[in-house]
Amino acid sequence: MTTTLEKPARLPVPPRPRRPRAQAAGWIIAAVVVAAHVVAWNSTGMSFTALVEGRDGMADFLAEAFPPDLSWDVLQPSLSAALVTLWIGLLGTTLSVPASLLLGLLAARTTAPAPWVYQATRSLLSFLRAVPDVVFALIFVTAVGLGPFPGVLALLLHNIGVMGKLWAEAIEDADPGPSQVLRSAGASRAQIAAHALLPTVTPQLTGLLMYRLDVNVRSSLVLGLVGAGGIGFLINQSIKLFQFDEMLTHILVVLVLVVVVDRISAAVRRRLS
Repeated sequence: MTTTLEKPARLPVPPRPRRPRAQAAGWIIAAVVVAAHVVAWNSTGMSFTALVEGRDGMADFLAEAFPPDLSWDVLQPSLSAALVTLWIGLLGTTLSVPASLLLGLLAARTTAPAPWVYQATRSLLSFLRAVPDVVFALIFVTAVGLGPFPGVLALLLHNIGVMGKLWAEAIEDADPGPSQVLRSAGASRAQIAAHALLPTVTPQLTGLLMYRLDVNVRSSLVLGLVGAGGIGFLINQSIKLFQFDEMLTHILVVLVLVVVVDRISAAVRRRLS
């Protein structure tokens, strides 16, 4: 005697209960976002009509820029200034490592010696991040004069604020197991940081450092526009003299520099991952 199993009847899925408060909050948030975009659009003078009307000016600009001036008299100083831009970004990144590491340890909840130290360090890092590197460059240009040196100092201070925060967050997310083992064995804070914490997060810290090097090389280009040396200074000079073909040459050199630095940084981050 065989028996057939009957398929269980499908029960109706109960409707999802509606939450009037959640729906109302969603509509309010959407309305605020739309209103903010409308205000931003009007405040910034966004107008695609003006962009279309200015097409003749853009066409004249491009006609004067092409073809780029690739003569050695223009290319040689452009390559030299590009190397200066690279050195500014390199020094602004590497020289900030000791201070960034120290402040990162003090700004992490897991390694800060006291709550007030944590809050004070976080406030200092926030201040260094809040001041743009261009503002730092203008301050140092007035102090030490034109050239790459104020650019290095500007990137140094701003990068300490950015990298200190990134490293502090990486330290907070580290595996607490090795640190707890050393702490239970009576190790000091410095010993825990040196022998348990930092070896655990070194790949993350190095990856963030390479990312900041990539960013700082790009930023050093902008610093040159305010007199902090590098190829940005040549671009600004070419624009002021209406030598747009030379400007395009400098921009192409910058493009090559940025691509090379980006490839090297990406390769290092892949090996660390």
